[in-house]
Amino acid sequence: MNEFLTGIIGWIYSVLGNYGWSIMVFTLLIRMVLMPFDYKSRVSMRRMSKVQPKMAALQKKYAKDQAKLNQKMSELYKEEHVSPLSGCLPMLLSYPILIAMFTAMRSFANQQVVQQILEILQKPDVMPAFDSWLWVRNLWMPDSPFASVLPDFNTLRMIPSDVWVKYFTPEVIATLPGELSALTVDSFAGNVLNDTITKINAVLQALPLYQEGTSSLPGWTFNLMITSFSIMREYNGLFLLPILSAVSQLAMTKITPQQAPTDPKQASTGKFMTWFFPLFSLWLCCSYNGAFALYWVTSNLIAIVQTYAINKYLDKKEQHEEAMKLEVSGK
Repeated sequence: MNEFLTGIIGWIYSVLGNYGWSIMVFTLLIRMVLMPFDYKSRVSMRRMSKVQPKMAALQKKYAKDQAKLNQKMSELYKEEHVSPLSGCLPMLLSYPILIAMFTAMRSFANQQVVQQILEILQKPDVMPAFDSWLWVRNLWMPDSPFASVLPDFNTLRMIPSDVWVKYFTPEVIATLPGELSALTVDSFAGNVLNDTITKINAVLQALPLYQEGTSSLPGWTFNLMITSFSIMREYNGLFLLPILSAVSQLAMTKITPQQAPTDPKQASTGKFMTWFFPLFSLWLCCSYNGAFALYWVTSNLIAIVQTYAINKYLDKKEQHEEAMKLEVSGK
């Protein structure tokens, strides 16, 4: 699945020549594929909202008889031709795609980061080429002033051994400076990988260009209770994608039709989830690479437009049906 997704992105990239725009086009294609299922979900949710008063009446009438309530609710669903599960279909379909995109972006980012490290080691006086997009200088690092445009030690530690082995071949290792030329393929095995990355980082830290690129601005470190943030001298972005992800997630939640809660617990849970997802989006997109954050934001924005268009269409359709009923009854 990962190779299939990255293959599509690669094909779009061969046409557009920019990974940022390629990811946006790819996201549009994914949303178009899911749109028929999204439409069916909106229709089902509207039907559920219409039978909500009947459901509330049944819950009140059979509050002390759960078996009878379940029977009556099942009869109501059958009579009204609705299903409480049909609205979850798009989420069930999009969730595996989200996970696959997350994994694919991580794999692709890891490969790009290792290539950038190799370029720095082989050309220590030249800033490596980055896949940029608008204000994001390196798509494979977070869109944040707190993240360096160059991969840091923590980023390198997250890359698995198979990616290192793919690019640190014996022929490439022989061209590396200092003690790194003594590395072997076995140096990137899982049990010694961290030691090898530490050696690579030590060599990188001795390079003036890398030191400059991964250093923070003096006086711009913010200490919190559990962590600290520093604005980087060569920062990678403006933190716009994480903010857009949270705002778009909140907007999408607001315009998505919701079933009226039938008890205080449901209402409390609904309010919690309304704010949980935007905050989760903010955290995810500020801690992960800009390419994935761009996918997330683009997906949310397209979903907002789709939801607005579908709601408008269903409103007009219901108005037309009501007008037809009044016309027939008038005759």
